[in-house]
Amino acid sequence: MRLEDALKRLEDLVRKLEEGNLPLEESLKIFEEGVKLVRLCTEKINEVEKKIEILKETDEGELLKLPYSVEEENGKES
Repeated sequence: MRLEDALKRLEDLVRKLEEGNLPLEESLKIFEEGVKLVRLCTEKINEVEKKIEILKETDEGELLKLPYSVEEENGKES
């Protein structure tokens, strides 16, 4: 399942649960599916983060391949 499809399905499940019109047993099934989708999305995001690289230029003009850093992207260089 693609990340986008999993997120869309997760949104649908959350919407159903928020409506509150479901019997407990069905709510539990939907919740369990949601937990599985969250895990799937987390795995896919982690895989992508491992693949992402950013290029930085040194003072000498050389390009270095460095792993992507979420903290650096958010202005919190590590």
